[in-house]
Formats: sequence, structure tokens, C-alpha cells
Amino acid sequence: MIIMNRTGSVITDQYASVAEAIAAGANLSYANLVGANLAGADLTEANLAGVDLTEANLVGANLTGANRFIRANLTNANLAGTNLSGANLAYANLTNVVLTGANLSGADLAGANLSYANLLGANLTYANLTNANLTGANLLGANLTNANLLYADLTDANLTNAAMYLGNRRVALA
Repeated sequence: MIIMNRTGSVITDQYASVAEAIAAGANLSYANLVGANLAGADLTEANLAGVDLTEANLVGANLTGANRFIRANLTNANLAGTNLSGANLAYANLTNVVLTGANLSGADLAGANLSYANLLGANLTYANLTNANLTGANLLGANLTNANLLYADLTDANLTNAAMYLGNRRVALA
């Protein structure tokens, strides 16, 4: 895998920080990026199918339309403040992930494992959470307006001050 920084220099060190790397549209499928520092990286439209981002730092990364994030492993990753609008995270492992303030509007999280995820203040409008595992997740203040929660497991999830509207009707969650 080759990643270039903004000046066009190739980043090759496996443990190097690739913060603010330009990888928009890159094919990173099945890459091993365990513990990688991708803070602020532009991964718009990147193919991240099956990528292993366990314990990676993606704070502030732009993952807009990362439409092939299917079955990726993001266990214990930090994605605080990231833009994941329209991303396909179906069946991804997001166990214990930090998604505070993240934009997940229109994201496909069908079958994803979000157990014990921190989604404090996250935007999940129009997100597809069908069959998602949200056991013990923190959804404090999250926006779930028009989200699809069909068969989602919300056992022990914190829904305090979470907002959910279906059309113009507010749905009481907690």
C-alpha cells in the first residue's frame, strides 16, 4: 500500500503518522492499519472493505461516502468528529469505538456491531441501523431522526436526551 502526503511524498513507514494524508478514492481494502494515526486524513470515497483499523486514530478524518467500509474492523478506534455521512459500514465491527460528535447521517450500519460504542452527540439522521448491535452504547444527545432501528439491539444503551423524529412526530426513547 502506498499513501502520499499533501506534497506528493510517499509515506512508507508502517508506523508513521499519515495524518492529513491524501487518500481520497484510494483502495485500502483489507489493509492492516492497526494503530495508525489517520487524524485529519481525507479518505473521501475510499474503498475500506475489510480494512483493520483496530485502535486507529481517525479524529477529524473525512470519510464522506466511504461507501465500501463493509466488514471493516474499527474496534477501539477513535473517530470523534469524523464525517461518515453516507458511508457504508454494514457488518463492520465498531465495538467500543469513539464516535462522539460524528456525522453518520445516511450511513448504512446494518448488522454493525456498535456494542459499547460512544456516540455522544452523534448525528444518525436517516442512518440504517437494521439489526445493529448497540448493546451498552452511549447515545446521549444523539440525533436519531428518521433512523431505521428495525431489530436493533438497544439493551442497556443510554438514550438520555437522544432525539428521534419520524416525519414531524417526536418518538419518546427514554
